This record gives sequence, C-alpha cells and structure tokens, in this order.
Amino acid sequence: MHTASPGSPLARKPLTVLVLVASVLVLLFGGAGPALAHTALSGSDPADGSVLETPPRQVTLTFTESVSFPDHALRVLSPANERVNPRPAQHADGKENTARVELSDALPQGTYTVAWRMISADGHPISGAFTFSIGKPSGTAVTVATGSPDDTAVGRLYGFFRYVAYSGLALLVGAAAFILVCWPAAAVLRPVRRLLVVGWAALAVATVALLLLRGAYETAGPLTSAFDLSQLGRTATKKPGVALTARLVLLLAAAAVLWWHPAVRPAREDDGAQLPDFGVRLRLAGAVFALGLAFTWATAEHASAGPQVPLAVPVAALHLVSMGVWLGGLITLVIALRDRGPGGRAVPAAAVGLFSTLAFRAVAVLVGTGVYQSWRQVGSWEALVTTTYGKTLVVKVAAVVLVLYVASYSRRWTARLLHEPAPAEEVQEAPVTEAVRVAQLVGASGPPEAPGGSSGPDAPAEAEAGGGTGPSPVEERERYRRSLRRTVAAEAVLGVVVLAITTLLTGTQPSRAAAAESASVAVGQEPQAKVVTIPFDMGTANHRGQVQITLAPGRVGENTVEAVVFSGDGGFATVPELRLTLTQRDLGIGPLDAKLKNQKGYWATYDLRLPMPGEWTLDVTVRTTEIDQVTVHGTVRIT
Repeated sequence: MHTASPGSPLARKPLTVLVLVASVLVLLFGGAGPALAHTALSGSDPADGSVLETPPRQVTLTFTESVSFPDHALRVLSPANERVNPRPAQHADGKENTARVELSDALPQGTYTVAWRMISADGHPISGAFTFSIGKPSGTAVTVATGSPDDTAVGRLYGFFRYVAYSGLALLVGAAAFILVCWPAAAVLRPVRRLLVVGWAALAVATVALLLLRGAYETAGPLTSAFDLSQLGRTATKKPGVALTARLVLLLAAAAVLWWHPAVRPAREDDGAQLPDFGVRLRLAGAVFALGLAFTWATAEHASAGPQVPLAVPVAALHLVSMGVWLGGLITLVIALRDRGPGGRAVPAAAVGLFSTLAFRAVAVLVGTGVYQSWRQVGSWEALVTTTYGKTLVVKVAAVVLVLYVASYSRRWTARLLHEPAPAEEVQEAPVTEAVRVAQLVGASGPPEAPGGSSGPDAPAEAEAGGGTGPSPVEERERYRRSLRRTVAAEAVLGVVVLAITTLLTGTQPSRAAAAESASVAVGQEPQAKVVTIPFDMGTANHRGQVQITLAPGRVGENTVEAVVFSGDGGFATVPELRLTLTQRDLGIGPLDAKLKNQKGYWATYDLRLPMPGEWTLDVTVRTTEIDQVTVHGTVRIT
C-alpha cells in the first residue's frame, strides 16, 4: 500500500474523485429545466371556446402522437366545479393518439372546463385545459393550474435524479471501459475502484428513486404518494417502469459479477500483489451490459417516439454508450495519471495510446449518431435558431468542437509519450503479449518500439548513454505526462459540459414536436366561427339588405350554419325562404345544400359536413316576396 503525508498529492486523491463527481452533478443540476414532451394537443371536440346549442354526449381530444392515461387523466368540470364525466378516459375508436370521456345526461347551461394530463410516448407528462359552453357562456368556479407539469416538488426531484442517473452511467461505463480495454492494472488503484463504485451507486440510487417517484410524477400527486405500493405496481407495468426495473436488474447482476468473478477478486486486494487478468468473455459481457443499460433509456424517452423508431432506438443507445466511454474514460484517465499503479508504476504509455484510440472512435460514433438524432429531432435549418431545442443543440455542437480541439493536443502529447523510450518498470508491468492482445480489441497496434528499434528494459539506459546537455529521456517523459494530464483534465471538464447539455436536450421538446404544437396553437387561435356578410337587393328602390352567414367552427368536418337577414336600416328582416349551397370549384365538389330551416327569426342547420379545406363559394337565394327572389354569392375559407 502507498502511504502519504497530509497535504501530499496522494492524500488529496479522494478529494479529487469527489470534486470530479460533484462537478458532473452540479453542472447537470444547474442546467436543469422543465422537461417538454414530444406530444401536443392538435384538436378537440367540442372545440376550445365553442358555444353549443345542445349538450354533447362526449369530449374527445386528439394529440399529435400516442398518449397513455394516468389516474384522472381527463376531467370535465361543470360551472359549479363538479365532475360530469363518470367514467375514466379511453382511446376513441382504438386510436392511441386520442382520449375520450362520456358525459352525464341533462347537463345544464353554462361554461364547462376540460382539464387533462396525459403521458406522451416518450414518457413525459403533458397537461392543459380549455372551456366550452352549452347554451351561453357563464362564470365558473373551476381553477386549473397553468404551470409546467414538472414545476412541482415531485417534478423537480424527478428531474434531479434523471441527471444523477446520466452522470452515474458515464462514470460507470467509462471507468469499466478504461479498465477492461486499456489498462487492467488500474483495477487495483483505489481511486479508480472508488470511481467505479460511485458510478454504480449513483446510477442504482437514482434508478430506485425514479421508480418510486414515477407514479407521483405522472399523476401530479404529492411526494408521499411515492410510497404507495398500489401505484408502484401500476408504474412497474408501464413502459417507463419496465425500463427502470430492467436497469435495476442489470445493475444488480453487474454487482454480483464484479464481486464473485475470479478475475475481479484480485482487484479488491489492497497490496496489489496480483494483477487482474480480464478475458475476452468478460470484456464482451461488459459491452453487452453497457448497451443494455443504454437501451433502458432509449426505449423509454425521445427515441421511442416520432419517426423511424426502429432505427432511432439503437442509434440512441450507441450515442449513450459512446458518451460514457469517452467522458467517463477521460475522468478515469485523469485520476490514473495522478496516481501510481501497482508497485508505484505510472500509467504505461501503451495504455494511454489505447485509450486515445478508443476515445477517438467513441467520439466518431458520438458525432455520427448525433448528426442522425439532430436531423430526426430538428427537421429543418430554420428550427436551429427558432426553437429551444435547436438553440441548445447549436450550443452543444460548439462545445463538442471545442472538446475536439483540446483533444487534438491530448493526442499530440500521447503520440510523443508513445515514441519516447519506456522506463523499465512500465515495460515489465505491461508485457508485449498482453498489450498486443488488448490492442486488438480496439484495432490499435501494440506498444511502439523505442527509437533505434529498441523496446526492451535497457532502452532508457541506452538513451541516457548518448550524452548531451538536454533533459534526460525520463525527464522528457515526465514533462509529456504533465502536459497530458493538463489537456486531459481540460477535455474532461468540457466533456462534463457536453454531458450537461446532452441531458438538458433529453428533457427539451424536439423542434419537430414544437412545430406541430405551434401549428395546433395556430389552429386554436383561429376564430371559432367564420362569418360572411353578403348584400342583396330587396326588390324596392334604394333598399338593399344583407345576409349574415355564420359557420362554426368553419373547419373540415361537421359545422353549424346560422343565417340572419338584415333590412336596409340594419334591423332584422323576415323572409319566406332562404336557401344556401356551397361549392368547392377547385376540386369539383358541390353544390352541397345546407338545408337551412326557419328557426323563427333566423335560419339554421346543425349538421353540415364539409369534406375538404380551401375556398368555398356560397350561393344564397333570398325570397323576398311570394314571387320575388334574388341569388347572391360570397366566399369563405374552410381550414
């Protein structure tokens, strides 16, 4: 075992580990924002703000993507704040992007409030409310929360543990990859083992917390409901709960392997007398384990909704694994460069070279999968500067470019270190056969030969024997190590920033969904009725009347039509007959007879169905007397 005096670098290593881990959590939590889901409300029946002549039998909501229902997902409240839908919501006609509730009979006049909270396909809750009236609008005693679904104690706590889980994944996967692929002897370093345990523990604790909080998060329940066993049982049967449970099982299985596997057992010895020897099977099992963990995210978040899901899910999993290998491996390398291996040996140059190759390939996979995910989630160049997701993505790209710039210096110092003659203890610690076997796993060559073709233990001595007034090869090598430590530390810090931005993106509404929601809002902000006024000749000199025609909602589908006739002085006029037909000339549809009926003061129909959008021509025939009539024309745009 190594001993160190207080204040020495060795004594400060536990603090270094804690600072690096804390920096991940602080940056992630500092960038936390409310999660925004893929799905948006695209329509409702009755429409928002509509006034109905008769009570509807049901309320139907339509969303841009599939939704699921937590408890009390859809409530219809009377003006007196009484619930008027006796049964829970169901999908309308089997369509997974709809929600429908049946209403009670004999609803009184007044304004009704529809409040809803759904779970989108990517696992995020969405909520909202709107009103409609029966007969005429009225006051209402209903108060509906208008804040973000995540703007609650449970929502903020759930978001925090999501970020803890991401940081734990990076530390666990990165440390394991560094040990299994680059330098197995690092497993006997206490700070590296501590980093591995911290990553596993952070991910395990966060997973348990997310599983407990999931039910309360979906239903906007109080924090105490996290311990409701019946709610926990319902959570475990849904997609996010299944993914969290699978993640927990994988973590427990990995802990059992790490504890009982004979190759790992020597790494738990304090004296480091026996170095671990990891076989190919254990390395392959580690790769499968990392991919399995990543799939528990990919199958339950953004990749599981939207276009090309069968391709997006494995791409998202590769993106996460590559992020963990690169960032977690960087943090592990920083710690290993500050420590000494078994017997006081430094990290061998071959191990640094292997990690350089591994990190380069991980970053290449990150960039490739990131480009695909960006195209899938953004959808257009304009969205990069007009949506929150696009702007955040631009910041991430800039951070990645900066990381790659710093990484180029790390690779430069690594190359110099590899071409310097290795001290005897490094060569003895990492035999050529083992280095070549490890190098084959990542496609790199074995340890490079020293200048002059010498790669044996005597190479440093031969270099020193050459004479000269410059620094010795050992001093040059130490200078390269110090420079490498600085650039790798800077790369790790920037990598943490990239991870923070990546985690923030997973909780931000993608640009495609934002565009769909904006379109839905634009539809909702359109007038809930189209009004057309057409003048006509009343048959007497200098007397011109008007026909005012109102179509509600003025969109494709079923519409209500009301027509009122005004005399020349602006007063109401009665006529013996009023006919209305509609024609879509561009598509050759019509004329469609509205079949208006006299309602004693105005003419109306409540079931006119318009099949297509566009500009429709209104042909209105007004009979002013028993023998006189006039036909006039107007247009209306149906959306």
